[in-house]
This record gives sequence, C-alpha cells and structure tokens, in this order.
Amino acid sequence: MAARAITIEERRARVAQRHHLAPAARSDDVARIADGVVALHSSDPVSVYLSAAARMAAPSIDAVSDALYADRSVVRLHAMRRTLWVASPDVARMAHAAATVKLVAPERRRLVKLLEDNGVDDGEAWIAAAAPRILDLLDAAGEATTREIGESLPDLRHPIALAPGKKYDQTVSAHTRMLTLLGFEGDVIRTRPVGTWVSGQYRWAHATRWMPDGRGLDGDDARAAAAGLARRWLRAFGPATEADLQWWTGWTARTTRAALDDAGAVAVSVDGGDAWVGGDDADAVSTDAEWVAFLPGLDPATMGWKERSWYLDRAHANRLFDRNGNGGPAVWVDGRIVGSWMQRPDGEIAYTLFTKLPRQRAAEVEAAAADLQALLGDTRVSVRFPPPVAAELLA
Repeated sequence: MAARAITIEERRARVAQRHHLAPAARSDDVARIADGVVALHSSDPVSVYLSAAARMAAPSIDAVSDALYADRSVVRLHAMRRTLWVASPDVARMAHAAATVKLVAPERRRLVKLLEDNGVDDGEAWIAAAAPRILDLLDAAGEATTREIGESLPDLRHPIALAPGKKYDQTVSAHTRMLTLLGFEGDVIRTRPVGTWVSGQYRWAHATRWMPDGRGLDGDDARAAAAGLARRWLRAFGPATEADLQWWTGWTARTTRAALDDAGAVAVSVDGGDAWVGGDDADAVSTDAEWVAFLPGLDPATMGWKERSWYLDRAHANRLFDRNGNGGPAVWVDGRIVGSWMQRPDGEIAYTLFTKLPRQRAAEVEAAAADLQALLGDTRVSVRFPPPVAAELLA
C-alpha cells in the first residue's frame, strides 16, 4: 500500500494547530505552549518570551516569567545541539537523557585539558573537589550568580586561557566552566536572569532544589527517552524527514533511525519524498483558519526543519538565515514565512515583506506589528543572531 501523501496545505495546517499559532489554538498556559513545540529555544533569552507570547490568547511577559521562576512549570537546560532550551520538567528530563548525557564526557575532557593546560596538576581531582562545594553553596543560598559563587569560593576562580596565542583568546575563571559542566551533567539549572527578562546572564540553583517535584534532571533511560522525544517531535513537526529529526536533535543517523523505529513512526510522502508522522497521527488534518504571527529569532516554527522550502521561499532563505543556520525574526502568514522584522532603537517594529500580500492580509500584518510594539512598550530587544536582512530593516 502506497504511503499517504500529505500536501503542503496540510503541513501548514498542522503548524497552525500544533504550534498554537491559529487564534483558536492559542493558550495562556506556557508549559502547554512549550510542550506543543517540544521545547522553546533559549540561546537568545528574548526568544523564550516572544515565542510564548505569540502563542498566547492574552500575551504577557509577566506570565512567562511566572512560569519560569514562580510556578517552575518550565525550566532551562542544555540539550539538543548543545544549545539552551526551555521545556516542561518531563520533557526536560527526556531531552537530558536523550541528547545531553552523551555530551558530558567530551565536555568533562575539555575542562580537564583546559585546567591542566593552565597550571592545574590534576584536572579530574580539581573537578571532583569543586563540584560538591558548588552544590553545597547553592543548597545553602537557594540561588547564586556566577559572580557570587566566585566570590564565595575564590580558590575556584583559577584563570583559564581558552585559546592561548590566538587573536580570539580570552581568559575566564575556572568556576564558570565548572558551572557549564554541572549544567550538562544535570546537577545545576540556570534560574532567574541577572537583570531584566532580556538578559542572558542567569543565577544558578541545584537542580533537585529547583525542579518542582525535587527529582532533578536525571533518571530517564536514554533509549526510551529518545523514542519519547522523537514521538513528541513528530507530533509537533510531522510530517518530517529523518534528516529533519537528525538535524533538530543533533543525533547520529543510527540514533535517529532507532528512535523513529522505537517511536512507532509511520511513513508518509511529502513532495514526492519519504517522511514520517507519529503512529497515531496519520489521519488527515484540515483547517481554514487564517493567522498572522511575528515570531522571534530562533523560534521553534522557524527552526523545526532542515528542509524549509514548503514554508520559506528558497529565494529568501539567505535573507532570514545566517551562515550558521540561525533563523532570524520572521513574519508568518497562514503557515509560511513572508517577511522579517526587527525592533528599531526608538521601539518601532520595522518589518519587510518578501512577497506581496492581499490588502486585507497586509493590514493584518500591520496590526500584528502594532500589537508587538505595544507588548514590548519601553523594553528594547536585540537579536543575538541577527539575520542578513537586519541591516536593511535597521537602516
């Protein structure tokens, strides 16, 4: 029996519903929003807030902060592709087991070498002694900044030259790299920002003390977690190819294939090629909902697939994505990217359209830009990975 063909229109309808972007699908539950896209990108702190706000019935910056730091219904962690994400606790544990644990050994070796190259006799012994001291400090303090940890444990501020002899060399304190390692190991979590919600510097907490159920990030079986993560990803991003999933997770081809098998993925066809959906998700999806969204850089919808031609015209891809594959702020209309936007220094939301829209839809885009400008108010946001089109928008 031939695999069912899924049209571009149906793929766009799935994005509208699954990603909480169609008006009827929006939610004010930040954890539900994060689960809908598996996890929110957090390499740029602004992305978390604006990705969530774009999917809310009543957009609110404070509601996102409450979810992160009061309710703790979502937490921040290193996971897929070594980058920062925000996810609900169950998904965070799944991502940790499926994507982060395998990064620990090379991260530890890297720190051992840096320590020993910078005058520490035994890097492993230094790490073994430093870890419990940092965790004990966090247990006592609840939360602490990197600076506060260094001030309380000054002997851990051993200077490390990251690239001696190179033009881009910089020196950091060893405890800052130790905190990164503890994050990969799942022992610590980045908590409240140092400053406002747009800040990318965070306080730290012991994971078992911060997670709402006290379990921390450890405990899930790696293979079962990979299957669970693949299943959730297919629900959010399917139909999608094996290459899409491998790119999104950073897995090897072998791990990706095994995860799809274990997840019970079902083969379908998109644009005449092979793709996958979840085993319970092969039925047709349809919607006539119209929607407009101003999504931030690194939004899950923009960054969900390696092959993007079904939602972004190839002629404009190099205006929105930089050379490293980071997607910039995007204007979405009915499941496709039609432009990009930036906030100017005076607060104006400036946007450009890659394609001409009917007058009514263009008016809806204009209204969405005004709504975003009102949401941000006096706050100024920057884009950590500005797209090539940014210079044009900020001119």
